[in-house]
Amino acid sequence: MTSLDDLPLRDDLRGLTPYGAPQAPLPVALNVNENTHPVPDAVASDILDDIAVALRDVNRYPDREFTTLREGFAEYLGHGLSADRIWAGNGSNEVLQHIAQAFGGPGRTAFGFAPTYSMYPLITQGTGSTWVAGTRQPDYTLSAEEAAEQVAAADPDIVLLCSPNNPTGTPLGLDVVEAVYEASRGVVVVDEAYQEFAPRDAPSALTLLDGRPRLAVSRTMSKAFAFAGARVGYLAADPAFIDALRLVRLPYHLSALTQAAAVAALRNAETMLAMVDEIVEQRDRITATLEALGYAPHESWSNFVLFGGVSDPKATWQSLYDKGILVRDVGIAGHLRVTAGTEAETTAFLDALASIESAS
Repeated sequence: MTSLDDLPLRDDLRGLTPYGAPQAPLPVALNVNENTHPVPDAVASDILDDIAVALRDVNRYPDREFTTLREGFAEYLGHGLSADRIWAGNGSNEVLQHIAQAFGGPGRTAFGFAPTYSMYPLITQGTGSTWVAGTRQPDYTLSAEEAAEQVAAADPDIVLLCSPNNPTGTPLGLDVVEAVYEASRGVVVVDEAYQEFAPRDAPSALTLLDGRPRLAVSRTMSKAFAFAGARVGYLAADPAFIDALRLVRLPYHLSALTQAAAVAALRNAETMLAMVDEIVEQRDRITATLEALGYAPHESWSNFVLFGGVSDPKATWQSLYDKGILVRDVGIAGHLRVTAGTEAETTAFLDALASIESAS
C-alpha cells in the first residue's frame, strides 16, 4: 500500500500530521470553541429562502467580487468602512492563508506570540514560509514595549496578533498593536475571531486602520454568528491590501450559496448576536465555579476558558470524556480548555469536573 514516503512530497512537509481537533459523538462537545446554540428558527428560515433564490442561478458562476456580501460586512463592522476595504473567504483560515500566500512564501517569515492559535504555524508552513514564535508573560499577557522589541528583532514579513488570544482568551491592548505596527516593516494582522465576546466597551483594532496600509483586522462568522458549518471569514484593510489578496485567491472562491447564506445571516445580526450575552454569562459562570473548585482559570474575553491547576490533564480529559464531556487539551502543562456552551452543557461540564476532584 502506498504511503506518503512513496510520494514526491515537499521536503518541508515530511513528518507532519494534518490539523484536527478530536471529534467524537459525545453528548456535550465543548472542545473547538463553536457556538453551541443553534441558529434561531426564524433566521434559519430566512437564510433558506435566500439560498433557494440563489439555487435558481447555481448553473452560473457566483459574483467573483461578492459585492453584496462585502457591503453587508462593511455595514456590520461600521467604523466608516466601505466595501472596497473588505475581503472574505471560506472561514477566516482561508483569509489568513490568502495573506500568507500574498505576503509570505519561501524565504519569508511569519511571527506570533506563543502560545497562540495552532493554525498560524500550519498556514505559514503550508505556504512555504517559516514560522517564528515569540514569547508572552507567564499570565500570557503582552506589553507594548516587549512586543515591539521581539518583532523588531525577528523582522518578520507577517505578524499575527490573536485578540483575544486563542487558546488563552487573553485580551490584547491596542497599544500593543500600534507598537508592533511601528516596529514592523511587514504586514500586521489582528485576528479578532472572538471580538464579539469581549466587553462591549472594548475597542477594536478596526479603529487603527486609517493611515496604516499594512494593517488588517480579520473576523469570522463561526463564533458569535453560530455559523461554523457555513465557513465564512472576512477582514478589513486598506484597498491596496485587498488588491494584494486578489492576486492569490482562486476564481469564484466563495460559492453563490455561501454568499446568500452569509448575507441573510448579516441581515439578522441583531437576533444572531443575542446569543452572545448568554454565552458570556456561561463563560463567567465557568470561571467562577472553576475558582471555587480550586482550579486557576485565566481571564477570558472569548467564548472559552483556559484553566490551570489540573494535576493530570490527560487523565482529567479522559475522565470527562468517559462522562460524555469533550474538552480540549491544548498542550499547555497543567491546563485544559473548555468552550462556554448552553446553560445545560455548562452545568453538565461543571458537575462532571466537580466529581473528578483533580485540582492540584
